Amino acid sequence: MPRRGCYDAAFALAAIAMSLLPTVEHETAPHPTHSVIWLHGLGADGHDFAPIVPELVDPAWPALRFVFPHAPVRPVTINGGMPMRAWFDILGFGPGVPQDEAGIRAAIAATEALIARERERGVPAGRILLAGFSQGGAIALATALRHAEPLAGAVGLSTFLPLAGSLSAERSAANAAIPVFFAHGTQDPVIALARAEDSRAALAALGYAVDWHTYPMPHSVSAEEIADLKRWMGERLR
Repeated sequence: MPRRGCYDAAFALAAIAMSLLPTVEHETAPHPTHSVIWLHGLGADGHDFAPIVPELVDPAWPALRFVFPHAPVRPVTINGGMPMRAWFDILGFGPGVPQDEAGIRAAIAATEALIARERERGVPAGRILLAGFSQGGAIALATALRHAEPLAGAVGLSTFLPLAGSLSAERSAANAAIPVFFAHGTQDPVIALARAEDSRAALAALGYAVDWHTYPMPHSVSAEEIADLKRWMGERLR
């Protein structure tokens, strides 16, 4: 069993101390029974993926609440210290470049607070799906695998697994069998395909069942990818 005690306490305090992030929300029907918390990429905001909801959602699905949070504005090292919406700082893209662990853990805590709010609204954890693109996908994966209760699934698009070295000790037994949709572009110039493949291998080594997809695209999303994700979500939103 992974050791969690001090780790959980620290995250609980961080989430309580933090104000909820502002969000863009879209409900597919009144009285949602399921929620999708979707985190945007670097420099974007919660409006970025909201337009895909009509394309992604099947009318036969139960009522969903899509929650698209805005990341805080912070200086980003890789962009010359320019302030922009970012879930964590990026010091560089090369192998061996340190990760912004404090920023990543703060973003996980902020996402945990959003999960807690959905539960307060009456949506159980087992009907909450975490998703994200690029930086947002990294936080979606990191949060879902550490969350204390079983979630409906995790979606990482054009992303990587952050803090992979500590996952074995910090992961939650409750989400050991969480469904993971992991997709990447073969021509991605921002997050290299090899980095995503390494992340996939790290998840597989820990026993996670990853639904892996690649597409001939750069750092973006494609119609084929959305269609595949729609099928995958449809199997879990019941």
